[in-house]
Amino acid sequence: MRPVTSGSAVMLLSFALVRGALAQQGEFPLPPKDWAPPVHDRPVIPFLLVDRLEQRWQKGNDLRVWDAQGWVGGDYDKLWFKSEGEDEKGGRTAQASVEALYARLISPFWYLQGGVRYEERPSPSRSSLALGVQGLAPYWFDVEATTYLDEKGKLSARFEAEYDFLFTQRLILQPRAETTFAAYSEPERGVGQGFNNLELGLRLRYEIRRQLAPYIGVTWSRKLGDTADIARRANTEVSEKALVAGLRVWF
Repeated sequence: MRPVTSGSAVMLLSFALVRGALAQQGEFPLPPKDWAPPVHDRPVIPFLLVDRLEQRWQKGNDLRVWDAQGWVGGDYDKLWFKSEGEDEKGGRTAQASVEALYARLISPFWYLQGGVRYEERPSPSRSSLALGVQGLAPYWFDVEATTYLDEKGKLSARFEAEYDFLFTQRLILQPRAETTFAAYSEPERGVGQGFNNLELGLRLRYEIRRQLAPYIGVTWSRKLGDTADIARRANTEVSEKALVAGLRVWF
């Protein structure tokens, strides 16, 4: 395409002004009133995904787990939120966090996200600044990588990856991996310096509809490094295996 010069820009502007003046005087007809309205190519769309809403059966306390996220916005800019946590048997909340983020499309499959996170559990609660990326890596891996800086200047990070194997258009096997890192030690929260844990999961879901999919699966998690040492001193499990059953829904 030939670039528009300053002279061309002036001519285009002049033409638009003349056209508008003629239209107001009735000398240049406007489009008929029964014409279809123009297509809005940048609509604001809301979306909500509950990726995991599941029950875990494991040694010790069973868990109820949720992991949800959603957004409101267009293709390039979104207001994004995330929430995840774990409830132990008896209703006690072991982990709970919520994030409010602004997301900007930086490449065809990647968003840059920045905002705040609030962690209600484990105690004591804390607030952090969040900065990360989320998108679709080569070979169709869904990836989230986020760093956090809390009010005390302590740095942490989290990485998640998922992949969908399609046996059919409805039966899907999803392996999932998650790990966290902390540049500090907080024994009162059960967190040690370095990589804290590794969780691997395998879930088989059946999409009754695209928006509704029950699933079953297994998970394995292990605390690492200093975090594992803190768990041993507290006489809690370092490694856990669980059977899971749950529901994945989106709107």
